[in-house]
Amino acid sequence: MNRLILGCLLLITACQTVTSTPVAPLFPTATLTLTAVPATNTPAPTSTLELTSTPLPRLFTNEFDSSLAGWVILQAGNEATPNVKIENSNLTLQMDSPFTWVYAVYGAQDYENIRVDAQFINRAGNPASIGLICRYSETDGWLEYNISTDGTYNLLYGKWLSSGIADYLPILSASSNAIQPSGTPQEIGLTCSDTTLALFIDQNLIRRIDVSNYGLTSGKVGLTASSFENTPVITAFDWVKVSEP
Repeated sequence: MNRLILGCLLLITACQTVTSTPVAPLFPTATLTLTAVPATNTPAPTSTLELTSTPLPRLFTNEFDSSLAGWVILQAGNEATPNVKIENSNLTLQMDSPFTWVYAVYGAQDYENIRVDAQFINRAGNPASIGLICRYSETDGWLEYNISTDGTYNLLYGKWLSSGIADYLPILSASSNAIQPSGTPQEIGLTCSDTTLALFIDQNLIRRIDVSNYGLTSGKVGLTASSFENTPVITAFDWVKVSEP
């Protein structure tokens, strides 16, 4: 799947512990427009990430009680601006247009081996996709793990095709009965360690995948949510934790 990405910032060897049935890839080939958008309490991102003089943490748990210091919000899909805000100790990503992708990327640090976990609830819209990214690099690409409210999950590799344009290559697409429907709190986790990615749902390992073919060794981490044909999609992240794998 092709997505137009603003460059502002910022095979499969599997071991399953939860029964998964292969399904068709979630993402058809498409061309998308990406626009940087500001979030509440967050300066609008520019072509380069501008951080405050206060050092930002490398490892942390963010419960979204105040600001998004160190984070950059990106939008893909169309020109409609999503509603991104912090309220009631949640980072809320609302997409009122179909086929829209929103990213919150932690631009303050690059990581080699790292684990990212988050708890979220999808409040409206089905199907909707919620995910995590690691090893984001402006030049080399990134890895993205998504779960969808229709009971499927996937792993994607994104890489720039030219200035502002990226291509998404599906690495894995499958289904799991561990995925909860909209309205139910769910945890998602991703470990990027050397050449192996580990995918988690509610702290349970569902898959290990060899990603050595993609050559990504370090990069930034982030959160993502997206809408498909039905809107609005409203996804609220209760917290995100970045820790040692």
